[in-house]
Amino acid sequence: MNKVLVIGSGGREHALAWRLSQSTTVEKTYVAPGNAGTELEADIENVSLDPTDFAQVVAFCQQHQVSLVVVGPEQPLVDGMVDALSQAGINCFGPSAKAAQLEGSKAFAKEFLQRHSIPTATYGEFTDVAAAYDYLNTQSFPVVIKADGLAAGKGVVIATDLAEAQATVDDMLAGNKFGDAGSRIIIEEFLVGEEASYIVIADGKNFISMATSQDHKARDNGDVGPNTGGMGAYSPAPVVTPAIDQQVAEKVIQATLDGMAKDGAPFTGFLYAGLMIDANGQAKVLEFNVRFGDPETQPIMLRLQSNLDELCLAAIKGQLAGMRCEWDQRFALGVVMAEDGYPFSYAKGNRVDGLDAVVGDTKVFHAGTAIKNEQVVTSGGRVLCVCALADDLKQAQSKAYERVKQINWGSEYYRTDIGFKAL
Repeated sequence: MNKVLVIGSGGREHALAWRLSQSTTVEKTYVAPGNAGTELEADIENVSLDPTDFAQVVAFCQQHQVSLVVVGPEQPLVDGMVDALSQAGINCFGPSAKAAQLEGSKAFAKEFLQRHSIPTATYGEFTDVAAAYDYLNTQSFPVVIKADGLAAGKGVVIATDLAEAQATVDDMLAGNKFGDAGSRIIIEEFLVGEEASYIVIADGKNFISMATSQDHKARDNGDVGPNTGGMGAYSPAPVVTPAIDQQVAEKVIQATLDGMAKDGAPFTGFLYAGLMIDANGQAKVLEFNVRFGDPETQPIMLRLQSNLDELCLAAIKGQLAGMRCEWDQRFALGVVMAEDGYPFSYAKGNRVDGLDAVVGDTKVFHAGTAIKNEQVVTSGGRVLCVCALADDLKQAQSKAYERVKQINWGSEYYRTDIGFKAL
């Protein structure tokens, strides 16, 4: 039986910890630092570890005989947590710091894609405002401008005209809006089509695909408004047809694993390819994440029926070949409930009511929550992800919203159309 530690405090980590705690081969699940949702789960224990202090994490794992560490967020991966724990003989699921550059640097990822002929948007890379301006003068609009480094999912701007593009370049390169993350920028062509998230568990050579999913990045109904970390997601995603599935598996995922191995940085962990699928059914890579997406994790974990710890341990040992995942065949849909004002400024510390209501086949995953005076209060921009399972997407959607309507804290905000593209 395994003891498992999940690193992180968001909705993704609540969902991963919950799924791990359901495993028939897990006896204990810890989360560091976790949130109110993980604290309220009967089989999960929050522990106050500093995820940036690798020595502290190693000591905890040794003291509590932890047999698997699953790293949720990108920053510890980019900072080398897997390297540090592996050196101490601890099974840590995720990519090395070298492999984590696929997410840690947009420039690294674009150069990698180009070098290995993996389909992606055309682009330019800049550290100088004048050179970026010159490039913009040759482009048609809209264009996509990205901060090179980690900007918590917020370092991407779609500029609709030259003036907005120049202002964004100024913001990032001269105005230091994203600090070090924005000292280098990528300007790339705007791809038209439908987005999908393709997430796999990889062991360096082989991979197992997770259920397909699609998330809604824009804050407001109809996919308009500012970009966020994600306002909801559903699984499976009908846009990923069997033909597209095969194309992505071969030309994107396998090509990426082969390329990383060839470059001396074999990739183990959750690999997430954010895709744009055009009208002709051709998929291009928008971005890589080196961890599970949030909020896609929540509906996907609701559907996963295999023991996640066994899959992670097999991947660490390079033994995924021949393994497979079992899935609930129903549809899952998750609606993010955020604080009004997200992704800009928002209140914290509001008491959340209605979490105790029971609706069959629904699950509320916490993200930005804490416990204060024995009450659940808001502590972040995205507060909850309310998920439901049903035989079709329409039912899953109505069930999730039925549950959403029972929860309130006075300044909640959510989209009312999650899943509309598929419906």
